[in-house]
This record gives sequence, C-alpha cells and structure tokens, in this order.
Amino acid sequence: MIFTCSWSDWFHEDADEWRSEAWEIVKPCPNLVFQILTKRPTCIAEHLPADWGNGHPNAWLGVSIESNRYVNRAEILKLVPAQVRFISAEPLLGPLHGLELNGIDWLIVGGESGPNFRHMNPDWARSLRDRAVASSMPYFCKQSSALRTETDTLLDWEDWRQMPIHERNLLVGSL
Repeated sequence: MIFTCSWSDWFHEDADEWRSEAWEIVKPCPNLVFQILTKRPTCIAEHLPADWGNGHPNAWLGVSIESNRYVNRAEILKLVPAQVRFISAEPLLGPLHGLELNGIDWLIVGGESGPNFRHMNPDWARSLRDRAVASSMPYFCKQSSALRTETDTLLDWEDWRQMPIHERNLLVGSL
C-alpha cells in the first residue's frame, strides 16, 4: 500500500508538472496499491490518464471529509469511475449526518493529533462505524484525537482495521 502525497494533493494545480509521469508509474505496478486522497474532487476527472476507463485496479481514489460542511466531496467522487472509492473522515471535527455511503467502498476515520489537536467525539466515529457495518463496508479506525498519533487506536475496545478486498489480497492474504 502506498499512500500518495501525504503532504500534498495529487490533484492540486502544482502537481500538473509531474502527475502524468506519476500515472505512468502507477499502472504497470499491479503488486502495489496506490491510495490517492484529495480535497479537490472536482479536479479528478480532468486529470485522469487517457486509458483510465473504469479505473486502474491498483489506484484507489478518495476524498477527505472532516465535517458535514464537506460531505459533497463524496457525491463528486461517486461520479468518477474507480475500482475503489474511499472516504478519509479525518481529522473528524464533527458528525457527518449528511454523508451518504452508497457508492463508497471504504471508510477511514481518525482524530486530529499534535500539540493543538481538536477533540473528536467518539460518538461521531461510532455513528460512522455503525453505518459502515450496516452497509457491509470495511471500516478503518486510524486513531482518536490525541497528542501522539499512536494514542488510542481502539474504538469501544476493538481494533477496527478493515480494508477493501483487492485482487492482490486473494493471492497473498490481507495487507
């Protein structure tokens, strides 16, 4: 698993100069899964490679949604063809009552970390977990809000580390 652009955004205009070359690296690497996360879903469609079709199996597209104000990002993502679409609800700063999970394949939830972290109410994470479980969607609880990222990765004393099934998983087991 390769989480791309952890300090950037694959679909930011500054990525225009290298994005085509990056797509050329992604496609011939079926042994790797590239998680491509953005806050700019309106830019995705115009920056996909010409041979994208229904998506490359090893390129998962996702959007960040930190509060109910941004749930429209999921609706835009659903319009883009992809093998796996995911939501990264982090840092989760409020409940996501307006989030519709249909058409989404994976839900990641996490609180903010660092010296000035903002508190994540565990009920917000529980609500999303319950909705994901009800729709048979893999749910991944990355962390609660804390000073350090490794603090409190459990939700209700359970480790939620589910992931979508990828064709590679069928051969080598869970990632």
